Amino acid sequence: MQIRNIKEEKKRLREHFKSLRRGYSKEEKRELDSSVLRRVTGLYQYRDADTVLTYVSKELETDTIMLIEKAWSDGKRVAVPKCIDGTRLMAFYYITGMDMLEVSSFGVLEPKTDECELMEKAPEMSICIVPGMSFDCEGYRLGYGKGYYDRFLSEYKGVTVGICYSDCIRWRLPRGRYDKPVDLLITDKFLRKIKKQNP
Repeated sequence: MQIRNIKEEKKRLREHFKSLRRGYSKEEKRELDSSVLRRVTGLYQYRDADTVLTYVSKELETDTIMLIEKAWSDGKRVAVPKCIDGTRLMAFYYITGMDMLEVSSFGVLEPKTDECELMEKAPEMSICIVPGMSFDCEGYRLGYGKGYYDRFLSEYKGVTVGICYSDCIRWRLPRGRYDKPVDLLITDKFLRKIKKQNP
């Protein structure tokens, strides 16, 4: 019963945050995205990283296209995910240009695997930009309900950075036993370092 209630609450929250994001004008969203970008690229973890793992943003998501282009200009490698058909897993591939992406069945831009190099293992000096419709103050995220990132993050050893609009932050979100918080939370208004929970 509790699990069903959590799922229902997450579904309701997703619709709420989607509606909220649709209310931004293009100019407002551009300003919010620019503020997030400045905070991400101002991190010493970003400066020290030689590789940036990031999703490729869709219309309602916090923009990562600018981040990808900035990472390239800063001499960093960029790896983006591809969902593996028939599983809840994803693999990351290195890209060197936006023309190496194609629209997937989910409507997401994903790497063309025949043109890209597979990231066999996440480099030690890497950071992972994590998407979310919402995050809470303890670093837990409200994703899209598919579980791809939850599975990936359970194995990833680098620094995780959740990016989100400040309007979409909540004090506490419903969470499951396998949910894992990010290390850093960045919005258009603030940066929050997440305290590690005791096991």
